[in-house]
Amino acid sequence: MSDAPAGTGRVARLVAIIDAVSLWSGRAVSWMLIPMVASLVYEVGARYLFDAPTTWAYDMTYMLYGSFFMLGSAYTMMRKGHIRTDMFYANWSVRTQGTVDVICYLVFFFPAMIAFLFVGWDFFWASWVREERMVTSPWMPIVWPFKLSIPVATALMLLQGVSEFAKSAVAARRGVWL
Repeated sequence: MSDAPAGTGRVARLVAIIDAVSLWSGRAVSWMLIPMVASLVYEVGARYLFDAPTTWAYDMTYMLYGSFFMLGSAYTMMRKGHIRTDMFYANWSVRTQGTVDVICYLVFFFPAMIAFLFVGWDFFWASWVREERMVTSPWMPIVWPFKLSIPVATALMLLQGVSEFAKSAVAARRGVWL
C-alpha cells in the first residue's frame, strides 16, 4: 500500500481487504479440483478396467466443475482474467479507462450482479425447500449445494466488483491505478 497514490489510504486498504478475500476464495476453491479429478480417474478406472461404471461420477464431476467455475469468478476478476475487448481501451489514458470502467460498473455490472444474486438465491432456496434431487441421474443427488454456489459466487463477484470500482474511481480521478 505504500505505493498507493496520496490521499487514497482508506480506499487502498478497502481494496487490499477485498482483494485478499478474493485471493483466499480462489485458493480455497482450487481445492475442488482434487475431488473432481479423483472422481474422473475413479470412473475411468472402474469403467474401462473393471467394466463397472459408477452412477455418481458424471454428476459429481459436473456439479464440482460448475461450482468451481462459478466460485472462482471473483478470483479471476481480481487477476484480470475475464475477457476484455481492449482494442480501443488499451490505447486510452488511465483516466479515460477509469471513467469508462466506473460507468460500466454502475450501468451494467452492479445492476446485473444484484439481479443475479436475487434470482440465484431464489433458485437455491426453492431447491432447498423442495429437497430437490437430480431426477435425470440414477444416483439422484441433492441439488441445493450445487445451486448454493450461484448466490455465493455472485456475492463474491459483487464484493470484488466494489474493489474494481474503487480502483477505477481512483484511476478516473487521479490518473493512476491502485
